[in-house]
Amino acid sequence: MPLPTTLNKVEKGVYLDSVALMRVSRRVSALAGVEAASLMIGTPSNRELLRGAGLLAPEGEGAGANDLVIAVRAESHAAARDALQDAVRFLSEKNTEHTAGLPSARSLAGALELLPGANLALISVPGEFAALEARKALERGLHALVFSDNVPLDEELALKRLARSRGLMLMGPDCGTALIAGTPIAFANAVPRGEIGIVSASGTGLQEVSTLIARMGGGVSHGIGVGGRDLDARIGALGMLSAIDALEEDAGTRTIVLISKPPAPEVAKVVMERVKRSAKRCVVCFLGSSVTLRDAAEQAMNRKVAAFEIPALAKQKAKLVKGLYCGGTLCSEAKTIFAAKGLKGHSFIDLGDDEYTRGRPHPMIEPELRNEHVAAALADPRIGVLLVDVVLGFGSHLDPAGTLAKALNGKTPVIASVVGTEGDPQVWSRQVATLRAAGVAVAPSNAHAVELAASLVA
Repeated sequence: MPLPTTLNKVEKGVYLDSVALMRVSRRVSALAGVEAASLMIGTPSNRELLRGAGLLAPEGEGAGANDLVIAVRAESHAAARDALQDAVRFLSEKNTEHTAGLPSARSLAGALELLPGANLALISVPGEFAALEARKALERGLHALVFSDNVPLDEELALKRLARSRGLMLMGPDCGTALIAGTPIAFANAVPRGEIGIVSASGTGLQEVSTLIARMGGGVSHGIGVGGRDLDARIGALGMLSAIDALEEDAGTRTIVLISKPPAPEVAKVVMERVKRSAKRCVVCFLGSSVTLRDAAEQAMNRKVAAFEIPALAKQKAKLVKGLYCGGTLCSEAKTIFAAKGLKGHSFIDLGDDEYTRGRPHPMIEPELRNEHVAAALADPRIGVLLVDVVLGFGSHLDPAGTLAKALNGKTPVIASVVGTEGDPQVWSRQVATLRAAGVAVAPSNAHAVELAASLVA
Protein backbone atom coordinates (compact mmCIF):
# COMPACT_ATOMS: atom_id res chain seq x y z
CA MET A 1 0.00 0.00 0.00
CA PRO A 2 1.51 3.41 -0.97
CA LEU A 3 2.60 5.65 1.88
CA PRO A 4 1.49 9.30 2.20
CA THR A 5 4.03 11.58 0.56
CA THR A 6 4.79 15.28 0.97
CA LEU A 7 6.30 17.05 -2.03
CA ASN A 8 7.18 20.70 -2.69
CA LYS A 9 7.82 22.63 -5.87
CA VAL A 10 9.47 26.05 -5.70
CA GLU A 11 8.63 28.63 -8.37
CA LYS A 12 11.46 31.17 -8.38
CA GLY A 13 10.58 34.85 -8.59
CA VAL A 14 6.82 34.26 -8.54
CA TYR A 15 4.50 36.32 -6.35
CA LEU A 16 0.71 36.19 -6.00
CA ASP A 17 -1.39 37.69 -3.24
CA SER A 18 -2.68 35.48 -0.42
CA VAL A 19 -6.28 35.38 -1.69
CA ALA A 20 -5.22 34.10 -5.12
CA LEU A 21 -2.97 31.50 -3.48
CA MET A 22 -5.76 30.37 -1.15
CA ARG A 23 -8.06 29.81 -4.10
CA VAL A 24 -5.50 27.66 -5.88
CA SER A 25 -4.80 25.85 -2.60
CA ARG A 26 -8.50 25.01 -2.36
CA ARG A 27 -8.57 23.57 -5.89
CA VAL A 28 -5.47 21.46 -5.25
CA SER A 29 -6.82 20.23 -1.90
CA ALA A 30 -9.94 18.94 -3.67
CA LEU A 31 -7.96 16.74 -6.08
CA ALA A 32 -8.26 12.97 -5.77
CA GLY A 33 -5.73 11.50 -3.35
CA VAL A 34 -4.66 14.85 -1.88
CA GLU A 35 -4.75 15.07 1.93
CA ALA A 36 -3.57 18.67 2.29
CA ALA A 37 -2.15 21.43 0.10
CA SER A 38 -0.96 24.98 0.49
CA LEU A 39 0.68 27.61 -1.69
CA MET A 40 2.71 30.26 0.11
CA ILE A 41 5.43 32.79 -0.56
CA GLY A 42 8.67 31.40 0.84
CA THR A 43 9.24 33.84 3.70
CA PRO A 44 10.71 32.43 6.93
CA SER A 45 7.37 32.82 8.73
CA ASN A 46 5.47 31.05 5.94
CA ARG A 47 8.00 28.22 5.83
CA GLU A 48 7.47 27.80 9.56
CA LEU A 49 3.71 27.59 8.99
CA LEU A 50 4.22 24.92 6.35
CA ARG A 51 6.59 23.05 8.64
CA GLY A 52 4.06 23.13 11.46
CA ALA A 53 1.37 21.77 9.13
CA GLY A 54 3.64 18.93 8.02
CA LEU A 55 3.77 20.30 4.48
CA LEU A 56 7.40 21.45 4.16
CA ALA A 57 9.72 19.17 2.17
CA PRO A 58 13.47 19.65 1.56
CA GLU A 59 12.81 21.50 -1.71
CA GLY A 60 10.77 24.12 0.12
CA GLU A 61 13.35 24.63 2.88
CA GLY A 62 15.54 26.52 0.43
CA ALA A 63 12.84 28.89 -0.82
CA GLY A 64 13.32 32.64 -0.41
CA ALA A 65 11.03 35.60 0.11
CA ASN A 66 10.70 36.10 -3.66
CA ASP A 67 9.76 32.49 -4.34
CA LEU A 68 6.47 30.58 -4.30
CA VAL A 69 6.29 27.25 -2.49
CA ILE A 70 3.70 24.73 -3.70
CA ALA A 71 3.26 22.12 -0.97
CA VAL A 72 1.20 18.93 -1.25
CA ARG A 73 0.66 15.91 0.98
CA ALA A 74 -1.07 13.04 -0.81
CA GLU A 75 -1.82 9.36 -0.30
CA SER A 76 0.98 8.36 -2.67
CA HIS A 77 4.04 9.78 -4.40
CA ALA A 78 2.25 9.63 -7.75
CA ALA A 79 -0.78 11.53 -6.41
CA ALA A 80 1.47 14.21 -4.89
CA ARG A 81 3.47 14.56 -8.13
CA ASP A 82 0.32 14.88 -10.22
CA ALA A 83 -1.14 17.44 -7.78
CA LEU A 84 2.00 19.60 -8.10
CA GLN A 85 1.62 19.55 -11.88
CA ASP A 86 -2.04 20.51 -11.60
CA ALA A 87 -1.15 23.36 -9.20
CA VAL A 88 1.28 24.80 -11.74
CA ARG A 89 -1.43 24.57 -14.38
CA PHE A 90 -3.97 26.29 -12.12
CA LEU A 91 -1.49 29.10 -11.50
CA SER A 92 -1.02 29.63 -15.24
CA GLU A 93 -4.75 30.03 -15.83
CA LYS A 94 -5.68 33.66 -16.27
CA ASN A 95 -8.94 35.01 -14.91
CA THR A 96 -9.66 37.13 -17.95
CA GLU A 97 -13.39 37.55 -17.27
CA HIS A 98 -12.78 40.48 -14.93
CA THR A 99 -9.24 41.52 -15.88
CA ALA A 100 -9.30 41.61 -19.67
CA GLY A 101 -8.47 45.09 -20.87
CA LEU A 102 -7.31 46.33 -17.48
CA PRO A 103 -3.89 48.03 -17.32
CA SER A 104 -1.11 45.99 -15.76
CA ALA A 105 2.22 47.08 -14.27
CA ARG A 106 5.02 45.50 -12.25
CA SER A 107 5.77 48.46 -9.99
CA LEU A 108 4.08 51.40 -8.29
CA ALA A 109 5.86 53.81 -10.61
CA GLY A 110 4.69 51.88 -13.66
CA ALA A 111 1.13 51.76 -12.32
CA LEU A 112 1.06 55.52 -11.83
CA GLU A 113 2.22 56.03 -15.40
CA LEU A 114 -0.79 54.02 -16.54
CA LEU A 115 -3.20 55.59 -14.04
CA PRO A 116 -1.85 59.07 -13.30
CA GLY A 117 -5.10 60.07 -11.59
CA ALA A 118 -5.03 57.23 -9.06
CA ASN A 119 -5.22 58.22 -5.37
CA LEU A 120 -5.35 54.82 -3.62
CA ALA A 121 -2.85 51.96 -3.56
CA LEU A 122 -3.78 48.48 -2.31
CA ILE A 123 -0.77 46.72 -0.80
CA SER A 124 -0.85 42.91 -0.78
CA VAL A 125 2.69 41.60 -0.45
CA PRO A 126 4.45 39.55 2.26
CA GLY A 127 4.42 41.40 5.58
CA GLU A 128 8.17 41.88 5.52
CA PHE A 129 7.84 44.14 2.46
CA ALA A 130 4.43 45.72 3.04
CA ALA A 131 5.67 48.70 5.05
CA LEU A 132 8.18 49.65 2.36
CA GLU A 133 5.53 49.55 -0.37
CA ALA A 134 3.03 51.46 1.76
CA ARG A 135 5.63 54.15 2.47
CA LYS A 136 6.33 54.50 -1.25
CA ALA A 137 2.62 55.03 -1.87
CA LEU A 138 2.24 57.60 0.91
CA GLU A 139 5.31 59.50 -0.23
CA ARG A 140 3.74 59.77 -3.69
CA GLY A 141 0.61 61.26 -2.18
CA LEU A 142 -1.54 58.13 -2.35
CA HIS A 143 -3.86 56.76 0.29
CA ALA A 144 -2.89 53.17 1.11
CA LEU A 145 -4.88 50.07 2.03
CA VAL A 146 -2.54 47.42 3.45
CA PHE A 147 -4.14 43.99 3.09
CA SER A 148 -0.90 42.33 4.25
CA ASP A 149 -0.55 41.11 7.81
CA ASN A 150 2.57 40.42 9.90
CA VAL A 151 3.69 44.06 9.65
CA PRO A 152 5.70 44.97 12.78
CA LEU A 153 3.83 47.25 15.17
CA ASP A 154 6.51 49.95 15.14
CA GLU A 155 6.29 50.11 11.34
CA GLU A 156 2.49 50.40 11.51
CA LEU A 157 2.86 53.30 13.94
CA ALA A 158 5.41 55.05 11.72
CA LEU A 159 3.23 54.63 8.63
CA LYS A 160 0.12 55.98 10.34
CA ARG A 161 2.05 58.97 11.65
CA LEU A 162 3.37 59.65 8.16
CA ALA A 163 -0.10 59.33 6.63
CA ARG A 164 -1.65 61.63 9.22
CA SER A 165 1.06 64.24 8.73
CA ARG A 166 0.29 64.31 5.01
CA GLY A 167 -3.47 64.27 5.30
CA LEU A 168 -3.66 60.76 3.87
CA MET A 169 -5.39 57.56 4.96
CA LEU A 170 -3.47 54.41 5.94
CA MET A 171 -5.96 51.53 6.16
CA GLY A 172 -4.54 48.46 7.88
CA PRO A 173 -2.22 46.63 8.12
CA ASP A 174 -4.29 43.44 8.00
CA CYS A 175 -7.21 45.38 6.55
CA GLY A 176 -9.36 42.70 4.93
CA THR A 177 -12.51 44.73 4.25
CA ALA A 178 -13.27 48.18 2.89
CA LEU A 179 -16.02 49.96 0.94
CA ILE A 180 -14.53 53.00 -0.77
CA ALA A 181 -16.96 55.21 -2.67
CA GLY A 182 -19.20 52.23 -3.35
CA THR A 183 -16.39 49.89 -4.39
CA PRO A 184 -16.04 46.73 -2.27
CA ILE A 185 -12.42 45.85 -1.60
CA ALA A 186 -11.20 42.40 -0.49
CA PHE A 187 -13.75 40.59 1.72
CA ALA A 188 -16.57 43.10 1.38
CA ASN A 189 -20.18 42.91 0.27
CA ALA A 190 -22.36 44.47 -2.41
CA VAL A 191 -23.73 47.42 -0.43
CA PRO A 192 -25.47 50.47 -1.99
CA ARG A 193 -24.14 53.98 -1.55
CA GLY A 194 -25.78 56.00 1.19
CA GLU A 195 -25.26 58.53 3.95
CA ILE A 196 -23.70 56.29 6.63
CA GLY A 197 -19.93 56.17 6.96
CA ILE A 198 -18.30 53.29 8.85
CA VAL A 199 -14.88 53.19 10.47
CA SER A 200 -13.96 49.73 11.66
CA ALA A 201 -11.05 47.99 13.32
CA SER A 202 -12.77 44.73 12.39
CA GLY A 203 -13.40 43.24 8.96
CA THR A 204 -16.41 41.06 9.76
CA GLY A 205 -17.73 43.79 12.05
CA LEU A 206 -17.78 46.15 9.07
CA GLN A 207 -19.44 43.43 6.96
CA GLU A 208 -22.15 42.73 9.55
CA VAL A 209 -23.07 46.38 10.09
CA SER A 210 -22.91 47.40 6.42
CA THR A 211 -25.06 44.47 5.26
CA LEU A 212 -27.64 45.01 8.01
CA ILE A 213 -27.84 48.66 6.94
CA ALA A 214 -28.29 47.55 3.32
CA ARG A 215 -31.04 45.07 4.21
CA MET A 216 -32.86 47.82 6.14
CA GLY A 217 -32.87 49.93 2.99
CA GLY A 218 -29.91 52.16 3.75
CA GLY A 219 -26.49 52.63 2.21
CA VAL A 220 -22.86 53.31 3.04
CA SER A 221 -20.86 56.31 1.86
CA HIS A 222 -17.52 54.74 2.79
CA GLY A 223 -16.51 51.77 4.91
CA ILE A 224 -12.98 52.40 6.14
CA GLY A 225 -11.04 49.52 7.69
CA VAL A 226 -8.20 50.61 9.95
CA GLY A 227 -6.71 47.25 10.98
CA GLY A 228 -7.28 45.21 14.10
CA ARG A 229 -4.49 46.83 16.14
CA ASP A 230 -5.45 50.45 15.55
CA LEU A 231 -7.07 50.91 18.96
CA ASP A 232 -4.13 49.29 20.73
CA ALA A 233 -2.49 51.61 23.26
CA ARG A 234 0.70 51.71 21.16
CA ILE A 235 -1.09 52.91 18.00
CA GLY A 236 -3.55 55.20 19.72
CA ALA A 237 -6.36 54.98 17.12
CA LEU A 238 -4.41 57.06 14.60
CA GLY A 239 -6.26 55.37 11.74
CA MET A 240 -9.70 55.77 13.30
CA LEU A 241 -9.10 59.43 14.16
CA SER A 242 -7.96 60.16 10.58
CA ALA A 243 -11.00 58.34 9.21
CA ILE A 244 -13.35 60.37 11.43
CA ASP A 245 -11.74 63.54 10.11
CA ALA A 246 -12.19 62.36 6.52
CA LEU A 247 -15.84 61.41 6.98
CA GLU A 248 -16.57 64.72 8.69
CA GLU A 249 -15.33 66.48 5.57
CA ASP A 250 -17.27 64.17 3.24
CA ALA A 251 -20.50 65.87 2.11
CA GLY A 252 -22.08 62.48 1.38
CA THR A 253 -21.77 61.26 4.98
CA ARG A 254 -24.34 62.28 7.59
CA THR A 255 -23.84 59.57 10.24
CA ILE A 256 -20.56 57.96 11.36
CA VAL A 257 -20.42 54.45 12.87
CA LEU A 258 -17.30 53.36 14.78
CA ILE A 259 -16.61 49.64 15.35
CA SER A 260 -13.88 47.86 17.28
CA LYS A 261 -13.17 44.86 19.44
CA PRO A 262 -12.52 46.01 23.05
CA PRO A 263 -10.06 48.94 22.73
CA ALA A 264 -7.41 50.01 25.22
CA PRO A 265 -9.27 52.12 27.82
CA GLU A 266 -7.06 55.17 27.33
CA VAL A 267 -7.52 54.95 23.55
CA ALA A 268 -11.30 54.59 23.89
CA LYS A 269 -11.29 57.80 25.94
CA VAL A 270 -9.42 59.68 23.20
CA VAL A 271 -11.83 58.44 20.53
CA MET A 272 -14.89 59.35 22.60
CA GLU A 273 -13.52 62.85 23.17
CA ARG A 274 -13.14 63.19 19.40
CA VAL A 275 -16.70 61.94 18.93
CA LYS A 276 -18.00 64.64 21.27
CA ARG A 277 -16.43 67.28 19.04
CA SER A 278 -17.85 65.82 15.85
CA ALA A 279 -20.31 67.91 13.88
CA LYS A 280 -21.98 64.73 12.66
CA ARG A 281 -24.04 62.14 14.46
CA CYS A 282 -21.87 59.26 15.67
CA VAL A 283 -22.72 55.72 16.73
CA VAL A 284 -20.06 53.84 18.71
CA CYS A 285 -19.87 50.05 18.97
CA PHE A 286 -16.89 48.93 21.03
CA LEU A 287 -17.46 45.25 21.78
CA GLY A 288 -17.42 44.63 25.50
CA SER A 289 -19.89 47.45 26.03
CA SER A 290 -23.67 46.93 25.88
CA VAL A 291 -23.87 47.93 22.19
CA THR A 292 -23.96 45.04 19.70
CA LEU A 293 -23.22 45.24 15.99
CA ARG A 294 -26.96 44.94 15.39
CA ASP A 295 -27.57 47.85 17.77
CA ALA A 296 -25.04 49.96 15.85
CA ALA A 297 -26.80 49.31 12.53
CA GLU A 298 -30.22 50.01 14.06
CA GLN A 299 -29.05 53.26 15.68
CA ALA A 300 -27.46 54.40 12.43
CA MET A 301 -30.71 53.72 10.54
CA ASN A 302 -33.12 54.77 13.32
CA ARG A 303 -35.10 51.57 12.80
CA LYS A 304 -35.09 47.93 13.86
CA VAL A 305 -33.74 44.98 11.93
CA ALA A 306 -36.74 43.05 10.60
CA ALA A 307 -37.59 40.01 12.69
CA PHE A 308 -37.50 36.52 11.16
CA GLU A 309 -40.09 33.83 11.67
CA ILE A 310 -38.15 31.11 13.47
CA PRO A 311 -39.66 27.72 14.34
CA ALA A 312 -39.98 27.01 18.07
CA LEU A 313 -36.89 25.29 19.42
CA ALA A 314 -36.88 23.01 22.44
CA LYS A 315 -35.12 24.14 25.60
CA GLN A 316 -31.73 22.53 26.14
CA LYS A 317 -31.40 22.65 29.92
CA ALA A 318 -28.11 21.36 31.31
CA LYS A 319 -26.66 21.45 27.79
CA LEU A 320 -23.93 23.64 26.30
CA VAL A 321 -23.72 25.98 23.31
CA LYS A 322 -20.87 25.49 20.86
CA GLY A 323 -20.07 28.43 18.59
CA LEU A 324 -18.05 27.68 15.45
CA TYR A 325 -17.28 30.96 13.71
CA CYS A 326 -15.57 32.08 10.53
CA GLY A 327 -15.72 35.76 11.58
CA GLY A 328 -13.50 36.66 14.51
CA THR A 329 -15.50 39.72 15.57
CA LEU A 330 -18.77 37.80 15.40
CA CYS A 331 -17.20 35.20 17.67
CA SER A 332 -16.09 37.93 20.09
CA GLU A 333 -19.60 39.37 20.08
CA ALA A 334 -21.04 35.97 21.00
CA LYS A 335 -18.65 35.67 23.95
CA THR A 336 -19.54 39.18 25.10
CA ILE A 337 -23.28 38.54 25.02
CA PHE A 338 -22.99 35.27 26.94
CA ALA A 339 -20.69 36.88 29.52
CA ALA A 340 -23.17 39.74 30.01
CA LYS A 341 -25.89 37.17 30.71
CA GLY A 342 -23.70 35.36 33.23
CA LEU A 343 -23.73 32.14 31.18
CA LYS A 344 -20.60 30.07 31.74
CA GLY A 345 -19.06 26.88 30.39
CA HIS A 346 -20.04 27.47 26.77
CA SER A 347 -17.38 27.66 24.06
CA PHE A 348 -16.95 29.88 21.00
CA ILE A 349 -14.15 29.23 18.52
CA ASP A 350 -12.82 31.60 15.88
CA LEU A 351 -11.80 29.17 13.15
CA GLY A 352 -10.16 32.01 11.23
CA ASP A 353 -7.55 32.36 13.97
CA ASP A 354 -3.94 31.49 13.10
CA GLU A 355 -4.21 28.37 15.28
CA TYR A 356 -6.65 26.86 12.80
CA THR A 357 -5.38 28.30 9.51
CA ARG A 358 -1.72 27.34 9.60
CA GLY A 359 -1.01 26.16 6.09
CA ARG A 360 -4.73 26.16 5.29
CA PRO A 361 -7.15 28.62 3.67
CA HIS A 362 -9.34 30.85 5.82
CA PRO A 363 -12.77 29.22 6.42
CA MET A 364 -14.49 32.11 4.64
CA ILE A 365 -12.67 30.89 1.53
CA GLU A 366 -12.90 27.18 2.31
CA PRO A 367 -15.82 26.52 4.70
CA GLU A 368 -15.30 22.76 4.38
CA LEU A 369 -12.63 23.23 7.07
CA ARG A 370 -15.36 23.97 9.62
CA ASN A 371 -17.24 20.76 8.89
CA GLU A 372 -14.83 18.55 10.82
CA HIS A 373 -15.47 20.71 13.90
CA VAL A 374 -19.22 20.64 13.22
CA ALA A 375 -19.19 16.83 13.10
CA ALA A 376 -17.32 16.65 16.40
CA ALA A 377 -19.74 19.08 18.07
CA LEU A 378 -22.82 17.22 16.82
CA ALA A 379 -21.40 13.95 18.14
CA ASP A 380 -20.78 15.43 21.61
CA PRO A 381 -23.72 14.60 23.92
CA ARG A 382 -22.94 17.68 26.05
CA ILE A 383 -23.71 20.07 23.17
CA GLY A 384 -27.33 21.18 23.01
CA VAL A 385 -27.06 24.02 20.50
CA LEU A 386 -24.65 24.65 17.62
CA LEU A 387 -24.16 28.34 16.75
CA VAL A 388 -22.58 29.35 13.42
CA ASP A 389 -22.08 32.29 11.07
CA VAL A 390 -22.19 32.24 7.27
CA VAL A 391 -20.25 35.14 5.75
CA LEU A 392 -20.91 36.06 2.13
CA GLY A 393 -19.29 38.61 -0.16
CA PHE A 394 -16.55 39.05 -2.70
CA GLY A 395 -13.63 36.70 -2.03
CA SER A 396 -15.71 34.27 0.02
CA HIS A 397 -16.75 30.75 -1.00
CA LEU A 398 -19.61 30.69 -3.50
CA ASP A 399 -21.83 28.33 -1.45
CA PRO A 400 -20.88 28.34 2.24
CA ALA A 401 -24.43 27.42 3.31
CA GLY A 402 -24.48 24.37 1.05
CA THR A 403 -21.10 23.28 2.39
CA LEU A 404 -22.29 23.61 5.99
CA ALA A 405 -25.58 21.81 5.28
CA LYS A 406 -23.68 18.67 4.24
CA ALA A 407 -22.30 18.29 7.78
CA LEU A 408 -25.59 18.60 9.70
CA ASN A 409 -27.46 15.66 11.18
CA GLY A 410 -30.90 17.20 11.74
CA LYS A 411 -30.88 16.31 15.44
CA THR A 412 -28.95 18.95 17.39
CA PRO A 413 -30.52 22.43 17.05
CA VAL A 414 -28.40 24.67 14.81
CA ILE A 415 -28.77 28.45 14.84
CA ALA A 416 -27.11 30.61 12.18
CA SER A 417 -26.87 34.17 10.94
CA VAL A 418 -25.98 35.05 7.36
CA VAL A 419 -23.86 38.14 6.70
CA GLY A 420 -24.59 39.41 3.21
CA THR A 421 -26.93 41.07 0.72
CA GLU A 422 -28.95 40.13 -2.35
CA GLY A 423 -26.24 41.67 -4.53
CA ASP A 424 -23.50 39.38 -3.24
CA PRO A 425 -22.25 36.62 -5.58
CA GLN A 426 -23.78 34.00 -3.26
CA VAL A 427 -27.17 35.83 -3.02
CA TRP A 428 -28.21 36.23 0.61
CA SER A 429 -31.78 34.87 0.25
CA ARG A 430 -30.55 31.71 -1.49
CA GLN A 431 -28.09 31.00 1.29
CA VAL A 432 -30.80 31.55 3.91
CA ALA A 433 -33.12 29.18 2.01
CA THR A 434 -30.41 26.50 1.82
CA LEU A 435 -29.89 26.63 5.58
CA ARG A 436 -33.60 26.53 6.35
CA ALA A 437 -34.02 23.52 4.07
CA ALA A 438 -31.34 21.79 6.16
CA GLY A 439 -33.30 22.47 9.34
CA VAL A 440 -31.24 25.44 10.53
CA ALA A 441 -32.91 28.26 12.47
CA VAL A 442 -31.71 31.41 10.68
CA ALA A 443 -31.65 34.64 12.69
CA PRO A 444 -31.52 38.15 11.14
CA SER A 445 -28.19 39.07 12.79
CA ASN A 446 -25.42 37.51 14.80
CA ALA A 447 -26.70 39.20 17.96
CA HIS A 448 -30.17 37.75 17.38
CA ALA A 449 -28.68 34.29 16.84
CA VAL A 450 -26.58 34.46 20.00
CA GLU A 451 -29.49 35.69 22.10
CA LEU A 452 -31.68 32.87 20.77
CA ALA A 453 -29.02 30.30 21.62
CA ALA A 454 -28.66 31.78 25.10
CA SER A 455 -32.39 31.59 25.70
CA LEU A 456 -32.38 27.84 25.03
CA VAL A 457 -29.78 27.04 27.70
CA ALA A 458 -30.47 29.76 30.31
